[in-house]
Amino acid sequence: MPSRSPRPSPPALHPLASPLTVAARPELTGGRRIGVLLSHGFTGSPASMKPWGEHLGSLGYGVEVPRLPGHGTTWQEMNRTTWADWYGEVARAFDKLCLDHDAVVVGGLSMGGALALQLAADHPDRVAGVMVVNPALATKRRDVKLLPVLKLLLPSMPGISNDIKLAGADEHAYARTPLRAAHSMFSAWPALVASLPRITAPLLYFRSTVDKVVDELTEPLVTGGVSSSEVTVRRLENSYHVATIDNDAPQIFAESAEFVARVAAG
Repeated sequence: MPSRSPRPSPPALHPLASPLTVAARPELTGGRRIGVLLSHGFTGSPASMKPWGEHLGSLGYGVEVPRLPGHGTTWQEMNRTTWADWYGEVARAFDKLCLDHDAVVVGGLSMGGALALQLAADHPDRVAGVMVVNPALATKRRDVKLLPVLKLLLPSMPGISNDIKLAGADEHAYARTPLRAAHSMFSAWPALVASLPRITAPLLYFRSTVDKVVDELTEPLVTGGVSSSEVTVRRLENSYHVATIDNDAPQIFAESAEFVARVAAG
Protein backbone atom coordinates (compact mmCIF):
# COMPACT_ATOMS: atom_id res chain seq x y z
CA MET A 1 0.00 0.00 0.00
CA PRO A 2 1.33 3.47 -0.80
CA SER A 3 2.37 5.39 2.28
CA ARG A 4 0.30 8.36 3.30
CA SER A 5 1.85 11.78 3.13
CA PRO A 6 2.32 13.21 6.60
CA ARG A 7 -0.23 15.82 7.61
CA PRO A 8 1.37 19.27 7.47
CA SER A 9 2.13 20.82 10.82
CA PRO A 10 0.03 23.83 11.82
CA PRO A 11 1.76 27.20 11.43
CA ALA A 12 3.84 28.26 14.39
CA LEU A 13 2.17 30.69 16.77
CA HIS A 14 3.91 34.03 17.27
CA PRO A 15 5.33 34.20 20.81
CA LEU A 16 3.20 37.26 21.63
CA ALA A 17 0.00 35.99 20.03
CA SER A 18 -1.13 33.58 22.73
CA PRO A 19 -4.51 34.29 24.38
CA LEU A 20 -4.73 35.94 27.78
CA THR A 21 -6.83 34.70 30.68
CA VAL A 22 -6.88 36.44 34.06
CA ALA A 23 -8.95 35.04 36.93
CA ALA A 24 -11.36 37.36 38.67
CA ARG A 25 -10.51 38.54 42.19
CA PRO A 26 -13.87 39.52 43.68
CA GLU A 27 -12.20 40.70 46.87
CA LEU A 28 -10.99 43.67 44.81
CA THR A 29 -14.34 44.37 43.13
CA GLY A 30 -16.78 44.62 45.99
CA GLY A 31 -17.42 40.90 46.20
CA ARG A 32 -18.83 40.65 42.67
CA ARG A 33 -17.13 38.64 39.95
CA ILE A 34 -16.82 40.95 36.96
CA GLY A 35 -15.66 39.64 33.57
CA VAL A 36 -14.21 41.58 30.63
CA LEU A 37 -13.80 40.23 27.09
CA LEU A 38 -11.40 42.10 24.78
CA SER A 39 -10.93 41.26 21.10
CA HIS A 40 -8.07 42.24 18.81
CA GLY A 41 -8.50 43.40 15.23
CA PHE A 42 -8.17 42.12 11.67
CA THR A 43 -4.73 40.58 10.94
CA GLY A 44 -3.65 41.49 14.49
CA SER A 45 -3.26 39.32 17.58
CA PRO A 46 -3.72 39.41 21.37
CA ALA A 47 -0.40 41.29 21.54
CA SER A 48 -2.30 44.54 20.84
CA MET A 49 -4.77 43.90 23.68
CA LYS A 50 -2.77 42.24 26.44
CA PRO A 51 -1.58 45.46 28.14
CA TRP A 52 -5.20 46.62 28.41
CA GLY A 53 -6.34 43.22 29.63
CA GLU A 54 -3.51 42.97 32.13
CA HIS A 55 -4.36 46.39 33.54
CA LEU A 56 -8.00 45.45 34.06
CA GLY A 57 -6.91 42.11 35.49
CA SER A 58 -4.72 43.87 38.06
CA LEU A 59 -7.85 45.60 39.34
CA GLY A 60 -9.59 42.30 40.03
CA TYR A 61 -11.58 41.78 36.83
CA GLY A 62 -11.68 38.40 35.15
CA VAL A 63 -10.28 38.94 31.64
CA GLU A 64 -10.35 36.95 28.40
CA VAL A 65 -8.37 38.05 25.33
CA PRO A 66 -8.92 35.28 22.76
CA ARG A 67 -6.81 34.70 19.67
CA LEU A 68 -9.09 34.86 16.65
CA PRO A 69 -8.73 31.90 14.26
CA GLY A 70 -6.11 32.46 11.57
CA HIS A 71 -4.38 35.23 13.51
CA GLY A 72 -0.94 35.20 15.07
CA THR A 73 0.40 32.61 12.61
CA THR A 74 0.44 33.34 8.85
CA TRP A 75 -1.77 35.38 6.56
CA GLN A 76 -2.15 32.29 4.39
CA GLU A 77 -3.82 30.45 7.25
CA MET A 78 -6.01 33.46 7.95
CA ASN A 79 -7.19 33.41 4.35
CA ARG A 80 -8.92 30.12 5.17
CA THR A 81 -10.97 31.68 7.97
CA THR A 82 -14.07 33.88 7.97
CA TRP A 83 -16.11 36.30 10.06
CA ALA A 84 -18.13 33.32 11.33
CA ASP A 85 -14.94 31.73 12.69
CA TRP A 86 -13.83 34.94 14.42
CA TYR A 87 -17.25 35.64 15.90
CA GLY A 88 -17.52 32.03 17.02
CA GLU A 89 -14.30 32.40 19.01
CA VAL A 90 -15.35 35.60 20.81
CA ALA A 91 -18.79 34.06 21.46
CA ARG A 92 -17.13 31.06 23.12
CA ALA A 93 -14.99 33.35 25.28
CA PHE A 94 -18.08 35.38 26.17
CA ASP A 95 -20.06 32.28 27.17
CA LYS A 96 -17.12 31.15 29.32
CA LEU A 97 -17.11 34.47 31.18
CA CYS A 98 -20.88 34.46 31.63
CA LEU A 99 -20.77 31.06 33.33
CA ASP A 100 -18.85 32.21 36.39
CA HIS A 101 -19.13 36.00 36.52
CA ASP A 102 -21.91 38.22 37.85
CA ALA A 103 -21.59 40.69 34.97
CA VAL A 104 -19.63 40.82 31.71
CA VAL A 105 -18.39 43.82 29.72
CA VAL A 106 -17.19 43.36 26.13
CA GLY A 107 -14.75 45.43 24.11
CA GLY A 108 -12.40 45.45 21.18
CA LEU A 109 -10.12 47.24 18.76
CA SER A 110 -11.01 47.81 15.09
CA MET A 111 -12.63 44.57 13.84
CA GLY A 112 -12.57 43.44 17.46
CA GLY A 113 -14.80 46.39 18.25
CA ALA A 114 -17.21 45.25 15.56
CA LEU A 115 -17.24 41.75 17.05
CA ALA A 116 -17.96 43.22 20.49
CA LEU A 117 -20.86 45.22 19.07
CA GLN A 118 -22.24 42.06 17.46
CA LEU A 119 -22.11 40.30 20.84
CA ALA A 120 -23.95 43.21 22.45
CA ALA A 121 -26.61 43.09 19.74
CA ASP A 122 -27.05 39.32 20.04
CA HIS A 123 -27.07 39.27 23.86
CA PRO A 124 -28.56 42.54 25.14
CA ASP A 125 -29.63 40.80 28.34
CA ARG A 126 -26.12 39.53 29.15
CA VAL A 127 -23.81 42.39 28.14
CA ALA A 128 -23.37 44.97 30.91
CA GLY A 129 -21.37 47.41 28.78
CA VAL A 130 -19.49 47.83 25.50
CA MET A 131 -16.07 49.47 24.99
CA VAL A 132 -14.73 50.00 21.47
CA VAL A 133 -11.52 51.55 20.16
CA ASN A 134 -11.61 52.74 16.53
CA PRO A 135 -14.15 50.09 15.49
CA ALA A 136 -14.65 49.28 11.82
CA LEU A 137 -18.13 48.88 10.32
CA ALA A 138 -17.82 50.92 7.12
CA THR A 139 -15.26 52.34 4.71
CA LYS A 140 -14.96 54.88 1.93
CA ARG A 141 -12.39 52.74 0.09
CA ARG A 142 -13.66 52.05 -3.40
CA ASP A 143 -11.46 49.01 -3.98
CA VAL A 144 -13.57 47.10 -1.43
CA LYS A 145 -16.25 46.77 -4.11
CA LEU A 146 -13.73 44.89 -6.24
CA LEU A 147 -12.94 42.28 -3.59
CA PRO A 148 -15.33 39.61 -4.93
CA VAL A 149 -13.18 39.53 -8.06
CA LEU A 150 -9.81 40.50 -6.59
CA LYS A 151 -9.89 37.66 -4.06
CA LEU A 152 -10.05 35.21 -6.98
CA LEU A 153 -7.06 36.78 -8.71
CA LEU A 154 -4.80 37.77 -5.80
CA PRO A 155 -4.36 36.00 -2.47
CA SER A 156 -3.21 39.13 -0.65
CA MET A 157 -2.28 42.79 -0.84
CA PRO A 158 0.06 44.97 1.24
CA GLY A 159 -1.05 45.11 4.86
CA ILE A 160 -2.40 47.90 7.05
CA SER A 161 -0.57 47.06 10.26
CA ASN A 162 1.26 49.25 12.77
CA ASP A 163 -0.66 52.49 12.34
CA ILE A 164 0.87 53.64 15.65
CA LYS A 165 2.26 57.06 16.57
CA LEU A 166 4.40 55.85 19.48
CA ALA A 167 7.94 55.17 18.26
CA GLY A 168 8.98 51.56 18.61
CA ALA A 169 5.51 50.15 19.28
CA ASP A 170 4.59 47.04 17.27
CA GLU A 171 1.23 45.27 17.13
CA HIS A 172 2.82 42.18 15.52
CA ALA A 173 0.21 41.97 12.77
CA TYR A 174 0.55 40.55 9.26
CA ALA A 175 2.44 42.49 6.62
CA ARG A 176 -0.08 41.24 4.03
CA THR A 177 -3.88 41.53 3.94
CA PRO A 178 -5.50 38.18 2.99
CA LEU A 179 -8.22 39.10 0.52
CA ARG A 180 -10.64 36.22 1.03
CA ALA A 181 -10.66 36.96 4.74
CA ALA A 182 -11.04 40.68 4.09
CA HIS A 183 -14.03 40.08 1.84
CA SER A 184 -15.66 38.01 4.58
CA MET A 185 -15.25 40.86 7.06
CA PHE A 186 -16.62 43.52 4.74
CA SER A 187 -19.55 41.28 3.80
CA ALA A 188 -20.53 40.99 7.47
CA TRP A 189 -20.84 44.72 8.01
CA PRO A 190 -24.35 45.38 6.60
CA ALA A 191 -26.00 42.82 8.88
CA LEU A 192 -24.07 44.18 11.86
CA VAL A 193 -25.13 47.75 11.11
CA ALA A 194 -28.74 46.57 10.84
CA SER A 195 -28.46 44.92 14.26
CA LEU A 196 -27.13 48.00 16.09
CA PRO A 197 -30.59 49.10 17.36
CA ARG A 198 -30.68 45.90 19.43
CA ILE A 199 -27.78 47.21 21.55
CA THR A 200 -29.03 48.68 24.82
CA ALA A 201 -25.92 48.44 27.01
CA PRO A 202 -23.91 51.57 27.90
CA LEU A 203 -21.33 52.32 25.20
CA LEU A 204 -17.85 53.80 25.65
CA TYR A 205 -16.40 54.78 22.26
CA PHE A 206 -12.72 55.74 21.92
CA ARG A 207 -11.81 57.44 18.63
CA SER A 208 -8.38 58.58 17.45
CA THR A 209 -8.38 61.98 15.80
CA VAL A 210 -5.85 60.63 13.28
CA ASP A 211 -6.56 57.12 12.02
CA LYS A 212 -5.14 55.93 8.70
CA VAL A 213 -7.00 52.60 8.77
CA VAL A 214 -10.62 53.35 9.76
CA ASP A 215 -12.22 56.48 8.33
CA GLU A 216 -14.97 58.68 9.76
CA LEU A 217 -17.96 56.70 8.43
CA THR A 218 -18.19 54.24 11.31
CA GLU A 219 -18.62 56.58 14.27
CA PRO A 220 -22.00 58.11 13.31
CA LEU A 221 -23.28 54.69 12.25
CA VAL A 222 -22.57 53.29 15.70
CA THR A 223 -23.39 56.23 17.96
CA GLY A 224 -26.56 56.98 16.01
CA GLY A 225 -27.55 53.36 15.50
CA VAL A 226 -27.49 51.86 18.99
CA SER A 227 -30.42 52.11 21.39
CA SER A 228 -28.17 52.65 24.41
CA SER A 229 -29.32 55.41 26.73
CA GLU A 230 -25.67 56.11 27.57
CA VAL A 231 -23.20 56.74 24.72
CA THR A 232 -19.86 58.32 25.63
CA VAL A 233 -17.31 59.31 22.98
CA ARG A 234 -13.71 59.97 24.00
CA ARG A 235 -11.19 61.53 21.62
CA LEU A 236 -7.64 60.19 21.52
CA GLU A 237 -5.51 63.13 20.46
CA ASN A 238 -2.07 61.52 20.49
CA SER A 239 -2.61 58.08 18.95
CA TYR A 240 -3.26 56.51 15.57
CA HIS A 241 -5.36 53.42 14.83
CA VAL A 242 -3.82 50.89 17.23
CA ALA A 243 -4.46 53.15 20.21
CA THR A 244 -4.41 50.32 22.75
CA ILE A 245 -0.60 50.28 22.56
CA ASP A 246 -0.09 53.92 21.54
CA ASN A 247 0.44 57.15 23.49
CA ASP A 248 -3.16 57.32 24.71
CA ALA A 249 -3.24 53.77 26.09
CA PRO A 250 -3.17 55.06 29.72
CA GLN A 251 -6.31 57.10 29.00
CA ILE A 252 -8.05 54.02 27.57
CA PHE A 253 -7.02 51.90 30.53
CA ALA A 254 -8.12 54.42 33.18
CA GLU A 255 -11.44 55.41 31.61
CA SER A 256 -12.38 51.85 30.74
CA ALA A 257 -11.65 50.71 34.31
CA GLU A 258 -13.99 53.40 35.65
CA PHE A 259 -16.61 52.41 33.06
CA VAL A 260 -16.45 48.71 33.95
CA ALA A 261 -16.70 49.46 37.67
CA ARG A 262 -19.80 51.57 37.13
CA VAL A 263 -21.79 49.54 34.60
CA ALA A 264 -21.09 46.21 36.29
CA ALA A 265 -21.84 47.42 39.82
CA GLY A 266 -25.19 45.65 39.87
